[in-house]
Amino acid sequence: MTSNTDIPPSKRLLRTLNGEAVWPPPMWLMRQAGRFLPEFRAMRARADFLTRCMTPEIATELTLQPIRRFGMDGAILFSDILILPWAMGQSLEFVEGTGPVLGAIRSEADLAKLDPARIAEVTAPVLETLSRLRSILDGPDDIGVAKGGATTLLGFTGSPFTVACYMVEGGGSREFAITRSMAFSEPALFDRLMALLTEQTATYLCAQIEAGAEAVMLFDSWAGLLSPSEFRKHVIAPTRQIVQAIKARYPSVRVIGFPRLGGVMVAEYARETGVDVLALDTGADFATVRSMVPEHVALQGNLDPVAVLAGGEAMRREALAVRNAGRGRAHVFNLGHGVLPQTPVEHVADLVKTVRETGL
Repeated sequence: MTSNTDIPPSKRLLRTLNGEAVWPPPMWLMRQAGRFLPEFRAMRARADFLTRCMTPEIATELTLQPIRRFGMDGAILFSDILILPWAMGQSLEFVEGTGPVLGAIRSEADLAKLDPARIAEVTAPVLETLSRLRSILDGPDDIGVAKGGATTLLGFTGSPFTVACYMVEGGGSREFAITRSMAFSEPALFDRLMALLTEQTATYLCAQIEAGAEAVMLFDSWAGLLSPSEFRKHVIAPTRQIVQAIKARYPSVRVIGFPRLGGVMVAEYARETGVDVLALDTGADFATVRSMVPEHVALQGNLDPVAVLAGGEAMRREALAVRNAGRGRAHVFNLGHGVLPQTPVEHVADLVKTVRETGL
């Protein structure tokens, strides 16, 4: 574990990602740049989703909005987990009320159409956004209520299995039955897709780090759909390969893994993948997972987003329970999934105030 000697005390999130138990814990929220913010909705009216992701000026502004408003300890790049397949040439459209719609990968011919050589050029605007953000966040001036240099910049991608789900299915699904069936009935084809995604995910995350990301996160949103044996094959093994590739080039950069709905398998995930931080979903019992996971692995999470939607004393009670469950351990306070779009802004502000109270 890298020493925190050279990390400023103000960089509370980065110190925690490096294994230090900071109190009160640093915090950021998944989907903290989102539709619950009026300034986000105003920007949304200017351009469609992909344009917002791929325009550095807009993506930079959207990333910074929750930093200015709430002073979060982490600023996560405004982007999407499906940028990578789109960059390889898979068609992608975000349809209002439906979500992402892609040209489904169902055959060797479909897979052969993907061109990883396109990724560097297509994702150049994303890397430019990261470069701009790093310059702004490290600057001498205040960023709203967050002092310059105090906020840690996070990059991210989807994990290979979750991205494969959308690529094969052609969009969202509750069960991703077509994808999971392919893994059983056409294992050679599915394994080739997974190998491609594993290699390109590692390369893309390294490019994000080179552009300015101080830590990176892997979102495996659909990991919990898999049986233990398939979880080991399609979640743990590719994550381990990605982490090893990142550490070979950037050994001091921390990797957060989010195997959502992984249940008891998250302990094995934490032990076997090499991630530095295990992000917990809403259904994970913090104390139980804490006892199962090696001490050197930090924890992130895991307040129910619906508690924030509800607000009030119930939210404060639940937030303090999560906060206090991580005391004495390297713990990043976050939600168990993303902020819900209908969440009142004042509830998030109250959450931030609650978590940052110094009392017991």
